[in-house]
Amino acid sequence: METDPRETREDGAERPLGDLGFTRTPSEDDPRRNRDLLEAIAKVAPGTELRQAVDDVIRSHEGALIVVGDPNELAFLYSGGIRLDAPFRPQLLYELAKMDGAIIVDGPIRRLAWANVQLMPDPTIPSDETGTRHRTAERVAKQTGALVVSVSQQRETVTIFVGQARYQLDPVADVLAKTNQALGTLETYRQRLEQVLTRLTALEFQNAVVLDDVLVVLQRAEMTSRMAERITRDCVELGSEGRLIRLQLEELVGDVPVERDAIVRDYHSENAGDAASAALRALRELSYQELLEFGRLADLLGFERNLNPLDHTVASRGYRILSHIPRLPEPVVRRVAVDLGSLDAVVRASQRELEAVEGVGAVRAREIREGLRRLQEHNLVDRYLQI
Repeated sequence: METDPRETREDGAERPLGDLGFTRTPSEDDPRRNRDLLEAIAKVAPGTELRQAVDDVIRSHEGALIVVGDPNELAFLYSGGIRLDAPFRPQLLYELAKMDGAIIVDGPIRRLAWANVQLMPDPTIPSDETGTRHRTAERVAKQTGALVVSVSQQRETVTIFVGQARYQLDPVADVLAKTNQALGTLETYRQRLEQVLTRLTALEFQNAVVLDDVLVVLQRAEMTSRMAERITRDCVELGSEGRLIRLQLEELVGDVPVERDAIVRDYHSENAGDAASAALRALRELSYQELLEFGRLADLLGFERNLNPLDHTVASRGYRILSHIPRLPEPVVRRVAVDLGSLDAVVRASQRELEAVEGVGAVRAREIREGLRRLQEHNLVDRYLQI
């Protein structure tokens, strides 16, 4: 028997909304979702010369205030200091950190512009920091938008400020541990997604899909994609230490985002074009709690919220299944789906009907028919292995 929890619905019992077996929720308050902050973290990630210099400062139990940006645009903040204009070297930055003032590095991190600079940001800019170094760093970042790295001498921590964003870097070992745990969660998500995808494919070939089948796949695909995005941000923070995790992530995620997008185009009640694209954008903006509400997902696909998804039959346009046929270009997939109207019509189409679609021809018509046959057989094998 399949492990799909929806099998119990045949006796009349409805599955609680959002009961997917997920034990953890992706963090919605992760500051690294800020693109500017994530780019800043990448500049201080393990494997970079700037991170090498910062690590040297921490190991020597020193502190440092490093500003990365255009030296000329930041000049209005300077008071005193030593002008260097020297090639960037981690060892030199470490030596310069022994002085009390800030170090100014150019945007591409190729040259050390100034050292021992007293920074004078606008004192009226609000700051929640308590230490002088961190308070100055926050105000400079807010006033100029530059990347400011503050290394605490007493706590031996590294804090990044960029614009309004603040982020404290965790030790690499801690980030690795959390990321490996997230990989295990992602693997569980992917396994459960494969179960419902296999079921959906079988039902599509039988022309027996109900809205509930679509919503549960869409829900799980989006959860899987979000967990993958979180791990991707972890990999940015890990830098060179995250190479193996990136390989594992690529293997686990595969074509999940493509499958998710194709499902929306297959089942949006209005059309597979602009309406589906707008739905995909809205899907990515849903909160975790909204993602658990089938009524919200149904509304996103253009259906009424109070619709019973267990009773409402829907038909696939065929985008997802056709995209699995080798050597079939996306424009041809789109024309076949639009001209024939549904996957059931494509499956039942004759050689001549397929040839009549623009861009198909005799060779591709045979490939489509043969490809659909193989997909049906492969799906039967997958379902047998899940029993």
